[in-house]
This record gives sequence, C-alpha cells and structure tokens, in this order.
Amino acid sequence: MIDNIFSINNIIFSIGGQGVSLLEIISVISGLTCVYLATKAKVANFWVGYLYNILLFFLFYQKGLYSSMLVQPVSFAINFFGHYRWTHPRREEENNRHQLKISLLSTGKRVYFVLQIIVLAALWAVVLVNLDNIFPSVFGEAKRPLLDAFVTMTILTAQYLSAQKKLECWAAWLTVNVTNVTLYILAGMVFLPMVSAGYLVLAFFGYAMWRKQWKNNN
Repeated sequence: MIDNIFSINNIIFSIGGQGVSLLEIISVISGLTCVYLATKAKVANFWVGYLYNILLFFLFYQKGLYSSMLVQPVSFAINFFGHYRWTHPRREEENNRHQLKISLLSTGKRVYFVLQIIVLAALWAVVLVNLDNIFPSVFGEAKRPLLDAFVTMTILTAQYLSAQKKLECWAAWLTVNVTNVTLYILAGMVFLPMVSAGYLVLAFFGYAMWRKQWKNNN
C-alpha cells in the first residue's frame, strides 16, 4: 500500500542507470533547506524538518533501509523537542536573540555519546536482521543492517545534540554524511550519494558558523 503512494511511475530522470523519483527530489530539497537554515541557527529549520521526516519515512521504506525508516517518528519527536528548546531557553541559556545559545559538551559527555552510538547500533542491527522473520508480510531482508544501524544512531545523536545546540553536533553530522555516501551506494542509489556530498559541505559551513557564534557569546 505504501509503495502505491509513491510508485515507480514517479521517476523524473535517471543518473548512472538509476531512476530518481519525485519523492527523492522533494526529500533532497527539503533536507538541504533544513540543513542550510540550521547552519544559520534559524528556528525555521524545524518546520522544514517536520516535512523532511515524513518524506524520508516513505523513501527509506522503498529502498529497504528499514532502520532509517523506523526511527523517523523518533526523529520527528526530537525535532519537536529541539524546536521547543531553541525557543524556550532558561534565562542563563539565552543568547542576544532570546534563543538558546550554542554551548560545548564536556569531555566525559563526548565519550559517553560515542559509546552510546556503538552500543545502540549493535543492538539495533540485531533487530534489523530479524525484522523479516518477525514481520515477513511487511519487511523484506534489510540491506546492510549494521551500517544502516550505525548511521541511524549517529543521526539521532546528531539531532539530539542539535536540539541542545551543542557545537559537537556538527562532528556527528560530518560522520553521518561520510557514512551515508557508502550506505547509499551499497543500497544501489546514485542520486543520494551525490546529495550527501552537498550535506557534507553544509556541515563544514555549519560548524564554522556555529563556532563563530559560540565565540561571540563567550
């Protein structure tokens, strides 16, 4: 049923023998817009992010990347949390625009988040491997479950750190974008690996912009 919503007939053009659907194009435009607004620390990035989550849910279902698909509701919730945090900071957390200011994690917290990604990715990969056995009528065999799980957990961590406006979120996004190029190619995609290169450039830009703002507020 979900396949019929965004069917193969919606292919717009082909790159390297791979069709690019209308869904992929709209997802990419939404994603790039969302990240660009985030690099500028604009609250509007969250509104675009809601749409992006919904589009990715359907896109990843089509591609068999079930880990990335299943966490989109979680990602949506984190996006909502970040929207609230950015616009309702405590007094000591405010910047000169009365929004949440950019801050840094402690060394201990950085180690904690790295370990958390590794452990949760391993556990989630086990779930993905068994999805087709548990729900055979819904899911096929998951593609690259370990890599998919790692990317998924890193994305959620990056989102959470972004929601808290931690500068380190951009290190997580850089990791996501580099890994995504590999994941998308292995999943048979051609268009999205190219787009990931665009996200990578924006992540470097975002880090530079946030670091400048952090210095100005400290």
